[in-house]
Amino acid sequence: MSTTALRSDPSTSFDSIEVSPLSIYIGAEIGGVDLTQPLPEEQVRDIRAALLKWRVVFFRDQHMNHAQHVAFARNFGELTPGHAVYGSDPDYPEIYSIAKNRTANAHHDQVLQRPWTGWHTDITAAINPPMASILRGDVVPPYGGDTQFTSLIEAYNALSAPMKKFVDELRGIHRNRPQEHVVQSKEYAEKITNRTLVSEHPIVRVHPETGERALYVGPSHLKSIVGLTPAESRGLLEILWEHIIQPKFTVRFKWEPGSVAFWDNRSVCHLAPRDILESDFERQSWRTTLVGDIPVGVDGRPSVSIEGDPILAI
Repeated sequence: MSTTALRSDPSTSFDSIEVSPLSIYIGAEIGGVDLTQPLPEEQVRDIRAALLKWRVVFFRDQHMNHAQHVAFARNFGELTPGHAVYGSDPDYPEIYSIAKNRTANAHHDQVLQRPWTGWHTDITAAINPPMASILRGDVVPPYGGDTQFTSLIEAYNALSAPMKKFVDELRGIHRNRPQEHVVQSKEYAEKITNRTLVSEHPIVRVHPETGERALYVGPSHLKSIVGLTPAESRGLLEILWEHIIQPKFTVRFKWEPGSVAFWDNRSVCHLAPRDILESDFERQSWRTTLVGDIPVGVDGRPSVSIEGDPILAI
């Protein structure tokens, strides 16, 4: 049976959870679970299987506190510090605050806006980017503030055969530096300087669990392609960035209080909302991330750290 047929067949269900796909290639809502309570092994197994199949899964009406959020995340791996660069809550070091007016949004009006601006895979400047991220919404605007996700696996699958052959052999430099031409605060600049991360990753990453190939080109942190001239690098990156954000590869999630998004950071890019920055609505979410592995390319070569330490468990 083809992948498309499998995704469109409602009989492809899971035993212990309810899975409702939201688009052809990416995204599904999961029901029949209570994330505030310890989960039975079969639900942990099926949630993980749904994550691998749909890349990002969503839950509704899960009003977790920090301790419950951490406990749920631990079902799927070891937790990292809340944020490898910007720091964490001292009482819950596994939790990172995603607030409307956080430092990362302070100068959004200075950023050169391109179609792919803001799309990213979490912390790819690290040698071992997080395996997955789990974000819960506490304070949610009545409208606006949606998050978008795109499948880097389906984006790779849609490339032409010659382009696949070309990008399979390429490597890219990922760096956590501020946006160009943006004046940053002294506090933000110090955090970046004190925790600089630079890594060389394959442009095409092989998923360690499924063996699928993902176009590992998150725009926010990928700065150049190794071995190409600056003009060649920029031109190819813009082609790839425009490609991965095609609507057919994406799903858009509307938040409600108690909503949770759980995405596979090895195969997904996402875009945080910008519309709410032009409104009076508040928005407060909380995120955990799971320790990741070192990416490996089609040729079997692992990523290389150029600067900075791996993100370790706490």
